[in-house]
Amino acid sequence: MIRVLDLDRALHFFVEVLGLKVTRRNEHPEGKFTLVFLSTGEADAPEIELTYNWGQTEPYTTGRNFGHLAYEVDNIYETCAQIQKMGITINRPPRDGRMAFVRSPDLISIELLQKGKSLPLTEPWLSMPNTGEW
Repeated sequence: MIRVLDLDRALHFFVEVLGLKVTRRNEHPEGKFTLVFLSTGEADAPEIELTYNWGQTEPYTTGRNFGHLAYEVDNIYETCAQIQKMGITINRPPRDGRMAFVRSPDLISIELLQKGKSLPLTEPWLSMPNTGEW
């Protein structure tokens, strides 16, 4: 479960940028919160739960003790290029042809992993520095 401050912004990131699908959405007016569940859409795929507490304006504390979410992608370079075109910072570029990190609007680290073997090293990724935390 990830607590989010701006549900629309979080959904844009997870659905439009990462390609996840909304599997269900539950509104709870009595508790003043919304739950949105996301997955890759594959059979028996695990879900991520986004929790939006209505009226919450103060940022939630963040920390690497949460760990991160990880997804395999067919082509790490193409995926990172597409994400970058959408205005998202690649915090840890795929210099090794295998792994990259981005962050959600709520600063959750998302690891992208190349399916199978690492891709051959290539620019601009090879010499791109890290940006911020990941």
